[in-house]
Amino acid sequence: MNGGIAGESPSRAARRKRVVQFATVHPPFDIRVFHRECKTLVKAGYDVTYVVPHDHDEVVSGVRIRAVRKPRTRFERIFITSWKVLFRALAEKGHIYHFHDPELIPAALIMKLFGKRVIYDAHENTPQNVHFKPYIPKPIRFIAAWATEMIEQVAMFALDGLIGATPKINNRFPPKKAALVQNFPIKEEILIEHNTPMRDRPNLLIYAGEISWQRGSHQLVKAMALIPRELNAKLVIAGNFVPPNLMDDLKKLPGWDRVEYLGWRPRQEIIDLYGKSRVGLVVLMAEAVHYTVSQPAKLYEYMAAGLPVVASNFEYWKELITGIGCGIQVNPSDEQAIADAITKILRDPQLGETMGANGRRAIEEKFNWDVESRTLLALYDRLSKM
Repeated sequence: MNGGIAGESPSRAARRKRVVQFATVHPPFDIRVFHRECKTLVKAGYDVTYVVPHDHDEVVSGVRIRAVRKPRTRFERIFITSWKVLFRALAEKGHIYHFHDPELIPAALIMKLFGKRVIYDAHENTPQNVHFKPYIPKPIRFIAAWATEMIEQVAMFALDGLIGATPKINNRFPPKKAALVQNFPIKEEILIEHNTPMRDRPNLLIYAGEISWQRGSHQLVKAMALIPRELNAKLVIAGNFVPPNLMDDLKKLPGWDRVEYLGWRPRQEIIDLYGKSRVGLVVLMAEAVHYTVSQPAKLYEYMAAGLPVVASNFEYWKELITGIGCGIQVNPSDEQAIADAITKILRDPQLGETMGANGRRAIEEKFNWDVESRTLLALYDRLSKM
């Protein structure tokens, strides 16, 4: 492969190719889209533009961000913003286009009519997930899932490259077009030395990411009320509420008085928080079936930061968490089990140190972006030569 990994000399193919990534759902500085994929492509020598809803145009880390107006509603995002993104992306005259949201498949198919090479980056199993979208009325979810499946089948046939974020997603795609690019952390970014031993840290628990019932928001808050008061434990939450009024519901729950909500925070602040915390939390709900075979970025980031994790007892995660010995798995619907697991780690700092070291070692040796970046660049190298 000529593209190499991030940091190597750019290939001749990369130097002459303009890449345009585009999204409507993902934010401008999304960890996967911006920090991993776009920045990797820049380092490999590609000319990278990211078209996305944002406040203004800017250039960050060599990536040109081209803004379209942020949508005010989901309807506006799907039926208006998608087309604004299409026209702005086409105006960039890219050689390779790379998109991240299934609602953009129609726009991507139009790009194919213009002779563009297009990559679909599937972060989730969309047809399956439709069954759990609260904004879709239950009586029509089956039809919506079927229609989504048909649209994706057209995309699989028409588009040039298909990226799956997990093995389960990637296995849905034709092997000749598919590339598995998993959500593993960048070692250089997260593998920093946190010199404060666990026993000397305050009893802070961290959850960073989207805050929703599917991601255990209610259970985490209620679990805080069950942790012994003498431990002075505090849950720090950083991210955005989905839906926005969810915070009003959580404030009414026992345990909210032991929660500190920071809102969305810049990437470096999140990394700094990891270095001050004792436990990373990722208790996704089993009712949202797609989560049971997911690979949450935050899980790997907690491990990379040397944090022990308390995580859902999904079978798919067993080899990673229990097998490596980097945390405790619990029934995500059982607030008492969550509280007991947290309490166990807080009462035994050496246990937390050992679990954290096990997770960190696994990231250093196996679960990191170096390997995934090679796969990404190999796909781009192939398309650059077409």
